[in-house]
Amino acid sequence: MLDDLKQAVLEGEQEQAIELTQKALEGGTDASTILNDALIAAMDIVGAEYERGDRYVPEMLISAEAMKGAMGILRPKLTEAGVKSRGKIVLGTVEGDLHDIGKNLVTMMLEGAGFEVEDLGIEVPAKQFVDAVREHEPEILGMSALLTTTMVHMPDVIKALEEAGLRDKVKVILGGAPVTQEYADKIGADGYAADAASAVDLAKRLVPQG
Repeated sequence: MLDDLKQAVLEGEQEQAIELTQKALEGGTDASTILNDALIAAMDIVGAEYERGDRYVPEMLISAEAMKGAMGILRPKLTEAGVKSRGKIVLGTVEGDLHDIGKNLVTMMLEGAGFEVEDLGIEVPAKQFVDAVREHEPEILGMSALLTTTMVHMPDVIKALEEAGLRDKVKVILGGAPVTQEYADKIGADGYAADAASAVDLAKRLVPQG
C-alpha cells in the first residue's frame, strides 16, 4: 500500500493519495512510516527528477498537491504521535509583491521533505517577518520576490532582524526570478535557491538531521 501511495503522489493523483493514506492508517500503519516511506520518498524522487530535467514545474505542482492532500489526513496523527518535524521554516513573499506560485510550490516541497512551514503569504512587510521569527522560532526564514522593484525589500528584512536581536537565531534564504547567489551574498543572506527542489536541498543542508 505504501508503494501505491508513493506512486499516487508521483502521478499527482490527489484523491487516490488521500484514500490510500486513510486506508494505511486504518490498517494500522504508523503515521511516521507513511510520511517517511511514502510521502517524503515520493517528493525526494520528484525533486531529483526536476533537477535532472525529467519533470517540469506543472508536474511538480500536481505531485505536491497530492502530497498535501495526504498530509491533511496524516498531520493530526503525526501531532498525536509527537513526531518531530525536520525543522521549522517561515516563508513569505516580500512587501509589494503579489506573486506566490513559486513560494507555494516551495512550501509544499518543504512540507513533503518533513519540514513544518509557516507560510505568511504575499506582500509581507519586514515587521511581520520579524514578528513571525519571534513567535515561531524557526531555524530558517525564506523570502521570495519576483520583481526587481520588490527584491529591494529583502535587505530591509535582514536589517529589521538585526535591530530586533534575532538575526543570529535564524538562517535567511532567498529565492525568486530576479534574485541571484551574488545578491544573497551582497545583502548578507545565508543562502539562495533557484527553484523549489534546490530550496529543499538548501534547507536540508542548513538544518542537518539528528
